[in-house]
Amino acid sequence: MSKPLHIVILAAGEGTRMKSGLPKVLHSIGGRPMLLHLLETAAALQPAAVHVVVGNGEEQVRAACAEHDVDWVLQQQRRGTGHAVMQAMPAIPDDASILILLGDHPLTPGAVLREMIDDASAPLSVLTIEPDDPTGYGRVVRDHDGEIMAVVEDRDATPQQRQFREVNTGIMLADAARLRAWLNGLGCDNAKQEYYLTDIFAMAHGERARIRGVLARDPRDLQGVNDRNQLAVLESRYRSRRAAELMAAGVQIIDPCRVDVRGRVEAAPDVCIDVNVVLEGEIRLGEGVLLGPGCVLRDCQLAAGTVVHAHSVLEGVTTTGACDIGPFARLRPGTVLAGGCRIGNFVEAKNARLGQGSKASHLTYLGDTEIGRNVNIGAGTITCNYDGANKHRTIIEDEVFVGSNTALVAPVKIHRGATIGAGSTVSKDAPPDSLTVSRARQATIKGWKRPIKKARGEA
Repeated sequence: MSKPLHIVILAAGEGTRMKSGLPKVLHSIGGRPMLLHLLETAAALQPAAVHVVVGNGEEQVRAACAEHDVDWVLQQQRRGTGHAVMQAMPAIPDDASILILLGDHPLTPGAVLREMIDDASAPLSVLTIEPDDPTGYGRVVRDHDGEIMAVVEDRDATPQQRQFREVNTGIMLADAARLRAWLNGLGCDNAKQEYYLTDIFAMAHGERARIRGVLARDPRDLQGVNDRNQLAVLESRYRSRRAAELMAAGVQIIDPCRVDVRGRVEAAPDVCIDVNVVLEGEIRLGEGVLLGPGCVLRDCQLAAGTVVHAHSVLEGVTTTGACDIGPFARLRPGTVLAGGCRIGNFVEAKNARLGQGSKASHLTYLGDTEIGRNVNIGAGTITCNYDGANKHRTIIEDEVFVGSNTALVAPVKIHRGATIGAGSTVSKDAPPDSLTVSRARQATIKGWKRPIKKARGEA
């Protein structure tokens, strides 16, 4: 297409049926606002500019989409879709083509839009679908030759027109100069006293301007969101689509209906994902990674062969070799595990690095910790890293054995080969290749009697 492409996204709808104080286009699909999905699709088309028409909640919308280069256009009064497009027209030159998108259609496929753009032979094109139930959609009206004559809104359609199955998606491509003239001719003599963008079709037909209809093969990606139920339907569609992409890349997904991909996931072949797994942010999974049921991962990079057992929560975690994690582990940002590490059930780590072959098998907290190779951390061990004002580091060198129920009071260093006796509180550096014990001496009191509970009424 030789003409510069300008994209106008209509995002000023209040979404009253959502029953929310959040602007409609900021409700999430796949963990991200609907509008962000559409902005990414628009950017991939390499337009000269993207104009987003917003209304109430403008500041929230702009803040949520700050990463994108957008011309923000405020529609102070909501007087219909035609009126919304009018607000963007002053910034668009007459020699451009205008692609109009809807902010509450987050899954609009880029391939369909590219098809419209690549064949811009008509001054006006519209994307249509044939849903199973066309109720609520504007009906596409064609003449005896099959040419589009008009689009009639559902509320204004005759009983005969409501029988038509082909409907308008609201997505259209138009010559800027022609669109400007048609917008100037819009009236508001309709049920809602609004300026309907769809009225331009009758105007174009009256001028004998060709109107090209592009029928999308799959209507499911082109459904909009007006209420919470429709939002859930699109969430399910998005989940299905992302699961299909992963399976096509060689990932085994036990049940695609019970995996939520809410970020960007790169997965090597033979990754296996069990049910009720949630993947958020930036995720990279090496070959053969296994994610057990109920796991939640956010911004993680897991090396080949890593196994994450059931109900573990990982955020900002990196494994540099095959590791065994969980079940019921919680690993927080800054956790780095070398190959052969074992993190067991009810272990929490934050800003902790564990060397090759080290393990903390159960009931442990490791915070702000540097751990060497082949270290054993006994059950109930904690690093006391916070003094109420500042964080301090614990350093544990190679081949250390830490007995159960130990408190390591940072800043402290446990030297290579040291053994810490169970039940110790260690607040000073422990020397290498030695046993360090810090606990009260055990004593037995002979003749001691356990208290007896008094009977009721007894003084």
